[in-house]
Amino acid sequence: MDSRTVALIRTTFKAVAAEEGGPDKLARSFYAILFTEYPHVREMFPAALGAQRDRLVKALGYVIERLEEPDRLLPFLAQLGRDHRKYGVTAEHYAAVGNSLRLALAGYAGTELWTDEVERAWEEGITLIAGTMIAAADQESSPPVWTGTVVEYRQVLRNLVVVRLRLDQPMPYAAGQYMSVQIPSRPRMWRYLSAAVPPNPQGEIEFHIRGVTGGWVSPAVIGHTVVGDRWLLGSPLGGLGVLRNTRRKMLMVGCGTGIAPLRAQLLAMTQRRSNPRVHLFVGGHHPCDLYDLETLSALAVAHKWLTVTPVVENPENPWWYHDFGESAPELPGLQRRQVGQIGKVVAAAGDWTGHDVQIVGPPPMVQTTKFRLMAAGVPTRDIRHDPLF
Repeated sequence: MDSRTVALIRTTFKAVAAEEGGPDKLARSFYAILFTEYPHVREMFPAALGAQRDRLVKALGYVIERLEEPDRLLPFLAQLGRDHRKYGVTAEHYAAVGNSLRLALAGYAGTELWTDEVERAWEEGITLIAGTMIAAADQESSPPVWTGTVVEYRQVLRNLVVVRLRLDQPMPYAAGQYMSVQIPSRPRMWRYLSAAVPPNPQGEIEFHIRGVTGGWVSPAVIGHTVVGDRWLLGSPLGGLGVLRNTRRKMLMVGCGTGIAPLRAQLLAMTQRRSNPRVHLFVGGHHPCDLYDLETLSALAVAHKWLTVTPVVENPENPWWYHDFGESAPELPGLQRRQVGQIGKVVAAAGDWTGHDVQIVGPPPMVQTTKFRLMAAGVPTRDIRHDPLF
């Protein structure tokens, strides 16, 4: 795809996104066209489309920003294509989505902006996206979905639980990856969760889930999950991970349940003969949000290549935490707890140039931490995080 084509696609999308309410209006128009012109696809989507609309625009923006980075974009699209097998999508569905997207963009952009050249550019872009996803799905031999049984449900905080499943068939994922999950009480509402443990012969996988106020899925997980529930899981996604035999030092920054994929990687690294030095900053709003410090303490004590620094924004626990007992005593192997915004604390803690950096957590925290590290001299190419949608 040449630079002119990329520029036309980006200009059109940015013009739409810049309008007040533009992204939401574009998404609403897209789904209205899709369900009107191709009514048979409606059953593939959840009844409530609010989260789906938001995810569509963010995913589209993520792809458009990387059209000139095929080494990063094409593997992402291939993963997405393998994951979309869980919906039962075919080439016909991709054509319907592509046509509906073009019609929505054309209708919103207007005749002045939507020229024949712009339409050809979008056709080329949509063909690249759909073709990559279809090819990856066609070449995949693994199951479109995995099924698993909940074997452990543990409430860690009032709004945070640990759920462990035993899969009927082991999933070949890499420590640090995430996957889409569907629970029994929320059919067709897939949500992305990161595995908190590396793959293992027992076929067990663990997720850390925090309830999102007003959310559809996470409150249902916390309030209704019981041992014996059957969950569905999509194909693994994401590119986080530590290469074997690398000598580059690592900086890991995790906030809240963002610790899960970093924890999985650290557990996997303990099975290797040698590892680079890793400095992990684990953050939360309150001390009780650092819910997995005992595991991290044990890892830091046993493995000298690991340094762990806890960070909290507020040194006091919330009023409701007394329901779960007092804070644990100071744990060995951990650095002194810091108080402050985690991105600011990390950026001021040392020189991180020459490090491979991973950041996991809520999108605002990831962006803020990334910008602070870039301002401190860390090259963008050395900073990794999963798509923020």
